[in-house]
Amino acid sequence: MNYRKLAGVAALSLFSTLAAAQSYPEREVSGVIQWGAGGATDVAVRGMAAHAEQALGKKLVLQNKPGGVGVIGANFVLQQPSDGYTLLMGAENPALYKVMGLADFDYNAFYPVNIISRGNVLLVANKDKSWNTFKDLLADVQANPGKVKMYTAGIGTVPFTSSAMISSLTKFPVNPVPFDGDGPGITAMLGGHVDFGFIAAGAVQEHIKAGRLKVLGVLDAKPYMNIPPMTEALPGLEKYVPWGSFFGVFAKKDIPDEAKQKLAAAFKSAVDNPEYKAMMEGRGNVMLNLSGDEAKQFIDRWQSVTAWVYKDAGVAKKDPAELGIPKP
Repeated sequence: MNYRKLAGVAALSLFSTLAAAQSYPEREVSGVIQWGAGGATDVAVRGMAAHAEQALGKKLVLQNKPGGVGVIGANFVLQQPSDGYTLLMGAENPALYKVMGLADFDYNAFYPVNIISRGNVLLVANKDKSWNTFKDLLADVQANPGKVKMYTAGIGTVPFTSSAMISSLTKFPVNPVPFDGDGPGITAMLGGHVDFGFIAAGAVQEHIKAGRLKVLGVLDAKPYMNIPPMTEALPGLEKYVPWGSFFGVFAKKDIPDEAKQKLAAAFKSAVDNPEYKAMMEGRGNVMLNLSGDEAKQFIDRWQSVTAWVYKDAGVAKKDPAELGIPKP
């Protein structure tokens, strides 16, 4: 046997592999946004794209593939080759796909390139209501069951999850009024057709500043822009917070390690860009810039908290315990 020849072949193969890894990316990278144009995820990703391109040294081509609560876009990415050239630009929803029976996969099928940010959830009310704090609202709701009207956008949304957290700890007999998203819900609140709602900070900050809506608290254990934390009135909430919608960049779990490292470094640089950070923070986001193990820990905790809240609320399609999701 010609050992020298075999060694030469092995060395050549190793050199080719290393060369390919070192040259990643050799071409443009595709980013699949799992929601439609103009939405919160779309804005967050497109605001970062130019910075990511500069760090990667290649063009980042973004395309929107909405539908199925984001399942269509996420599944599309999973069907592509495991080469690091197709990324998912997503939000929190895939973490609950198995729990809600929407798909047979969740974020465990992906490598978290970067968890960009988390949104603050504010408790806001019609400006003419007498409440000034979450404690005031809670007392009124409990004293008048079924009479206080709350904006909701259906199961799985920020308003639903926030109210479900409260209901898991104390009586919260509100009258939920459904709307197709924050826009119509805010309009209804401004007009007095609903009394209050839980809404991402970015969607209501201008209304609060202008005095058109009243803010009663933030779903957190610490203040946000001098807004008091809701845990002051309901301490048990501390086990759930901080909580809120998040944005991130994901790749298939089995892409090459070298691609993971280059993607993580490039997007970390992009998210850390001062101009981008200012834009995101101005929309009510808390910047996270997590990758790898830190990002996975963040997703796992978010999944645990939300999945078990949904089970307690009776809306989970599958038992989190059977899916291996631990209690928070």
